[in-house]
Amino acid sequence: MNTHDNLIIRPVEAKDRDAWDILYQGYAEHYKVTQTAEMRDCVWSWLHEPTAESEGLVAEGRDSKIIGLAHFRPFARPLSATTGGFLDDLFVLPEARGLGAADALIEGVKSVALERGWSVVRWITAEDNYRGRSVYDRVAGKTNWVTYDIKLQSIESVVWP
Repeated sequence: MNTHDNLIIRPVEAKDRDAWDILYQGYAEHYKVTQTAEMRDCVWSWLHEPTAESEGLVAEGRDSKIIGLAHFRPFARPLSATTGGFLDDLFVLPEARGLGAADALIEGVKSVALERGWSVVRWITAEDNYRGRSVYDRVAGKTNWVTYDIKLQSIESVVWP
């Protein structure tokens, strides 16, 4: 658990489910992704299953309200023979933006990465996520890599525009 400018950054806990649901629905809506309760149940189970790789952090405000989330996992980096961390999801409630929660959550993931000896923390974002990118440009370096996807599951046609 870290504190950062009146915020507490800590691992997501079972008691956070309702607040996490609101945040994760907001995240899906931000990216215009159709998401069901079953899909959220699946992600929630990943965050609490000891054998799953995904983990979550939440940002808790002074009033103990959860205002942000970060989901991350390790990934192999064969060329460097190291392990990195991948930040899958980062979201802060619109009304809580500008309070430093995104910075604090990224710092929380970075702390985990340093504790575990990971060589990098990496993430992707939408080209038009200007507000998020203003944070990312401050705390990390943009890479020269281009990302490609081969869509394999039929659900992709429903989920992604």
